[in-house]
Amino acid sequence: MNETIPRYDVLIVGGGVVGTALFYTLSKYTDIKSIGLIEKYSDFGLVNSASYNNSQTLHFGDIETNYSIDKARSVKQMADMVMRYLENAKQADNDLKLFSKYSKMVLAVGASQVQELEKRYPAFSKLFPKLRMIGRDEIGKIEPRVLEGRDPGQEILALATEDGYSVDFKRLCHSFVENALRKNPALDIHLDTKLIKISKNEDHYTVLTDKGEFRSSVVMIAAGGHSLMIAKSLGYGKNLAILSMAGSFYTAPKVLNGKVYTIQVPKLPFAAIHGDPEVHSAQITRFGPTAKPIFQLERHNMSTFPEYWKTFGLGFSPIFSLLKIISDKVLFSYIFINFLYDLPIIGKRLFIREVRKIVPLLKLKELQYAKGIGGTRPQIVNNTTRKLEMGEAKLSGEKIIFNITPSPGASTCLGNAYADTFKIIEFLDNKYKFNKEAFEKDLM
Repeated sequence: MNETIPRYDVLIVGGGVVGTALFYTLSKYTDIKSIGLIEKYSDFGLVNSASYNNSQTLHFGDIETNYSIDKARSVKQMADMVMRYLENAKQADNDLKLFSKYSKMVLAVGASQVQELEKRYPAFSKLFPKLRMIGRDEIGKIEPRVLEGRDPGQEILALATEDGYSVDFKRLCHSFVENALRKNPALDIHLDTKLIKISKNEDHYTVLTDKGEFRSSVVMIAAGGHSLMIAKSLGYGKNLAILSMAGSFYTAPKVLNGKVYTIQVPKLPFAAIHGDPEVHSAQITRFGPTAKPIFQLERHNMSTFPEYWKTFGLGFSPIFSLLKIISDKVLFSYIFINFLYDLPIIGKRLFIREVRKIVPLLKLKELQYAKGIGGTRPQIVNNTTRKLEMGEAKLSGEKIIFNITPSPGASTCLGNAYADTFKIIEFLDNKYKFNKEAFEKDLM
């Protein structure tokens, strides 16, 4: 074997929050020493982990009304890991500015939504003891502009808590990497290194990049929508396709003190419109996301157009699946109106109608389309069932894992790392140890 070719026990492909969370977990809580990470860009977290490409929210499931109690319980456990990491990091270095903390609430408007929230509260209050059900007066004290100009006869109710985290996930990537290197300075990181091809050999994977060749016993792919493209090149996930949903945002001067979410439409798999303070500036309120399909694996990057079609697949099956999905009247109407939200002039006038469900007296001149803000989320299309598969998309093969999209987003990055570490130890024939007791003590 050519000794100049780097050889690892574990090679991670992708330097976003999912890949760096695993990098940190393996370094701190296992005795695996030979770990590498490659990232095609010049820095960590420049795609979906960047603050301008996501909603900056740490999701727990308390105010996300599309979550069942079981889903919320699972998400909370994983989001709590990130929360504890953030709080520990703040204590260690208060200048890191990984997050800001705000109040948050989910707002019910009208009799049917109020009844839905009242029915939801008893079970969720047991899971989230700090969650309170509040009426009009207290809503107005916390968020005055939610009440200003609202019809006094309109029924409103909210579930509220003080534990609202806005997170700079790009900075979190850096924190994971820095802490991993503190534990093991010999770890290898290769930035500006683009994967070209990966192939399976008898006892290792050969990873060919534009900077040379790497070999590894185990590989973990954490490259968003690209993960499915790589999986398909190795024969995995052939029955799956990607529907890339792009989210855009509008901003306004500070009109909310914290996060205000609206009730999720049950049939829609995409987030309901909500308002959040920017993670590093409470003087800006961001509203969104909108959602529309695009034919790219990365927003604002046309070079990923051909890669999208490699991932989607050219053939009858994925096209038929997509047509079947968007033929649903509710979903088609939703996608159509969301296309309009991105149009000049008319988009803002249409979108403000949604925002005024949260802030009734918001003026048109206060609302601005946030150019360059908003990323993509890969939604999995199952060509066997002809349905969108919501939640986490993960494939596991012979000593390889493909993390396509965690659920919900970056909030579960450490939960994914925890689960993947067990799998990686197994892939390595249990030659190494995972100190799960220390992980759980620190983060669970």
